[in-house]
Amino acid sequence: MNNYNNIKCDYVGTTEETKPCGTYEGYDFPAVLRWFAERVDRIILLFDAHKLEISDEFSEAIGSLRGNEDKLRVVLNKADMVGTQQLMRIYGALMWSLGKVFNTPEVLRVYIGSFWSEPLLVPDNRRLFELEEEDLFSDIQNLPHNAALRKLNDLVKRARLVRVHAYIISYLKKEMPTFRKDNKKKNLIYQLPVIFSKIQLQHHISAGDFPDCAKMQEQLLIHDFTKFKPMKPSLMAALDELLASDIAKLMPLLRQEEIDAGVQPGVQGGAFLGTRAGPFVENDPFGEVENGGEDGEDGGEMAWVVTKDKPKYDEIFYNLAPNEGKLSGTKAKDWMVSTRLPNSVLGRIWKLSDVDRDGMLDDEEFALASHLIEVKLEGHGLPPELPARLVPPSKRRQKGSDI
Repeated sequence: MNNYNNIKCDYVGTTEETKPCGTYEGYDFPAVLRWFAERVDRIILLFDAHKLEISDEFSEAIGSLRGNEDKLRVVLNKADMVGTQQLMRIYGALMWSLGKVFNTPEVLRVYIGSFWSEPLLVPDNRRLFELEEEDLFSDIQNLPHNAALRKLNDLVKRARLVRVHAYIISYLKKEMPTFRKDNKKKNLIYQLPVIFSKIQLQHHISAGDFPDCAKMQEQLLIHDFTKFKPMKPSLMAALDELLASDIAKLMPLLRQEEIDAGVQPGVQGGAFLGTRAGPFVENDPFGEVENGGEDGEDGGEMAWVVTKDKPKYDEIFYNLAPNEGKLSGTKAKDWMVSTRLPNSVLGRIWKLSDVDRDGMLDDEEFALASHLIEVKLEGHGLPPELPARLVPPSKRRQKGSDI
C-alpha cells in the first residue's frame, strides 16, 4: 500500500458507477481510495502485530478514508507472534496512532488474531483469536443483510452534507461586498475554518457533517461568490423534515422488507465454507455434525496413501483411550489443538476426516486426520473435498455396499 505506482486494482461490479482501475503512474492515489471508499460496504485496515508502524504514505492513505469511519474495521494480524503483555502494549499503541490519523471520538473496531493457516507460535491467546475471528467473519457475512441500511445511512450523510453546504454558500454570498470583491473573496477563503466554527455553533451542527476544509478552500478559488444562489427557506425546511421524520419512517419498512424476503447472509464459500465443523463449532454438542456432502469418489482397489504411516498414528490413537474403537469429538479435539493449528484449519480437517459423519473418529479416520495435519504443518494446502486416494479403505467398502 505504500508504493503508489505499483498498485493494481481489479474492481468488479455490476452497476454503472463501478469502473475498472488498472496500474497507472502519476495518478492521485488518495483520490482513488476515496472513490472506492464511497462505493464499498466494508474497509479493512491490516496491521502486523510484530512490525506495527504507520508510515507517512500509509497515514496519508488512511486519511483519505475520512468520512467513511462507519465502514472501517481494523485487523491486528499475526498476534500469535507476541506474548499477552506485549500484545496489550501493541494494541494500545495502534489505537493511539489511529486516533491521531482519524481525530474522531468514535472508536474503531479492532479484530485481534492470527488470520493465516500456520501453527500459532504463542498459543496463550488462542481462545481470544477464535472469538475475534468469529466476530470478523460474522461482520463480513452480514454485509448483504445490511446493504439497504447502509444505503439509507449514505442518504442521511449526503442530506446532512447538502444542508451544511447550503449554510456555507449562503454565508459566503451574504458577506460579498459590491466593490473590491477579489480581496474579500480571498479573505473569506482564508477565514473558512472560522466560518465553519460560526456555522456549527449557530445552527447546532456536528463537526463531522462539514466537508474537508482544505479541499473546499481549493475548490472555492475558481468560483464567483456573487453568482451563488440564495438560500431558500422552504427547501431547507423540507430537508430538515427529511432528516427528522421521513428517514425514521423508512426504518420499519426496511426491516419488514427483510423479514418478508427472508434475507439471509449472502457471503458464502471460500473462507466461510467448512471453517467450523465437528467439535470446532462453538457450543456444538460434540458429534452432531451436518449430514451430506461428498465423501470422495469410490477408490476401488486404489492404495491408501496413509497406510505407510498408520502404525505411528495408531499408537497415538490407542493412547487416547478410544471407546468401542472410536474417539469422541472431545478427545480428538484436545489432541488436534495441541498441534497449534488455528481452529479454522482444524475444522476443515475434521470435516474431511469424519467421513461417515458420526461425530467421532475411528482408527482410520484418526489416521487420516493426522495425515492431513502433517500435510498442513509442512506448508501444503488442504483439498476442498476428500480425493479418492485419501478415502479410508473401510469407508470405500461401505460406500460400495450402499450402492
